[in-house]
Amino acid sequence: ACCPFHNEKTPSFSVSASKGIYKCFGCGKSGTAVGFVMEHENMSYTEALKYLAKKYHIEVVEKEESAEEIAQRQRHESLMLVSEYAGKFFQDSLQTDEGRNIALQYFRSRGLEDETIRKYGLGWAPVDRSTFTNAAKAAGYKEEYLLDTGLCKKFDDGRVVDTFYDRVIFPIHSVSGRMIAFGGRTLKTDKTIPKYVNSKETEIYVKSRSLYGIYFAKNEISRQDKCILVEGYLDVLSMHQLGITNVVASSGTSLTVEQIRLIRKFTNNVTIIYDGDGAGIKAALRGIDLVLKEGLNVKVVLLPDGQDPDDFARRHTLDQVKDHIARNEQDFINFKTDLLLGEAGNDPLKRATLINDIA
Repeated sequence: ACCPFHNEKTPSFSVSASKGIYKCFGCGKSGTAVGFVMEHENMSYTEALKYLAKKYHIEVVEKEESAEEIAQRQRHESLMLVSEYAGKFFQDSLQTDEGRNIALQYFRSRGLEDETIRKYGLGWAPVDRSTFTNAAKAAGYKEEYLLDTGLCKKFDDGRVVDTFYDRVIFPIHSVSGRMIAFGGRTLKTDKTIPKYVNSKETEIYVKSRSLYGIYFAKNEISRQDKCILVEGYLDVLSMHQLGITNVVASSGTSLTVEQIRLIRKFTNNVTIIYDGDGAGIKAALRGIDLVLKEGLNVKVVLLPDGQDPDDFARRHTLDQVKDHIARNEQDFINFKTDLLLGEAGNDPLKRATLINDIA
């Protein structure tokens, strides 16, 4: 087969079922079945064993856990199950009359195809603020976990209501593909309503350690040895739909050190594509400094006319976008120099400050 660890057109990847090993004669990677899962899914040895055991329904007997450890593990799994139930509920709600008329119409107006909507688990949180709560309780999920995942809120008078309502839903997946959080976008133009409502931080979701799209992008990031970093959910979805799938977003938060370390598990090369406006340029400058501090190689691509990656991907073909990235990727020195020398003008002090900053 063609090797999953490097780009090749002629297959040089071989598996011996009888020996239980794999070997790529192109890039030289080799190992056992467990080693393959570790490499491909970026897991530790223990995680790979558990992953395989779960997949093939093999019971793994671990060391004897304390009552506290058992309770903690069960609680963690309960939060995961509630979150996954919510993801399915939002997806199913997209197929109701309300969901089709409002949310599906919106997703399609943003150029998203039905296959993309399905693959990335996009959904709809109904207008009525008790629909999800009632459905989850009827399905047997405890109120404690509905509140602890942040999917529901409790008022002082004891009423429990949905956190996400009357919004399109973007699920956030863990590196291993489980739904751990949600971003909800309002379609109303009322400025008093927050544009986005995001899941609160929980035991299963820490915003600063999560990247939107990482589960779908990780293999391609490893294969291309490059990660493209954008800002928003729709930027990721439009780029992936176009065929550029090594793209992730910091999603609703400024880029963090933990997010960069997550990228570093798959590659040392990051290309930042933020909006071409002033805020996007400032975010790119912040990102450059953080990425460099973590020892990664960083390049920057600015988009024309204040477009964002979502607009740009929808207005151009795959070849045009690839070509724009290839031709306009600047290393951080050139990017900072071009950007800041104009501001410095002929002022020798400002120029000296700029040079020191780059150094």
